Amino acid sequence: MIITFVASFLIWILFAGLGVLWVIDGKIKKEQVIHALFSTFTAWLMAFSIKVFFPTIRPFLIDGSTPGTLTVPHDGAFPSEHAALAFALGVTVFMHDRKVGAFYLVAAIAIGVARVLANVHYPVDIVGGALLGTLVAVVVERTHLFRLLTVSRRAGRLLKK
Repeated sequence: MIITFVASFLIWILFAGLGVLWVIDGKIKKEQVIHALFSTFTAWLMAFSIKVFFPTIRPFLIDGSTPGTLTVPHDGAFPSEHAALAFALGVTVFMHDRKVGAFYLVAAIAIGVARVLANVHYPVDIVGGALLGTLVAVVVERTHLFRLLTVSRRAGRLLKK
């Protein structure tokens, strides 16, 4: 029951936490949320693409057991999209706020472990997803996406004048 919750639902609680961060006053919190959403979308898209081009079989299909998640995944195992999303969220939040980010990173690790225990991923799938999510989060943070969007919006206004 706990494994199913962590493997299937904890990621949604992390996303809900972004809503709380958005409401908290301040440009930094909004920038953090925008970076996190862009990072997670990019990490998901990359993980999904890898799965399409290099499909791998999931553990429950090999041993014939029932997966310990709410839904039965039908795509490839590598890399874990859940791990990619969770680590993209965790690393992004950590780079803006170490206290809240530490919670997100612990939750990301818990999600990865639960996905292995739920028999839907191998450890290498989780490591691959974690590395992918981390890499994407660092690149998005280093490019300062929020500032790029603000600058491009100002440039668009200047061009219209």
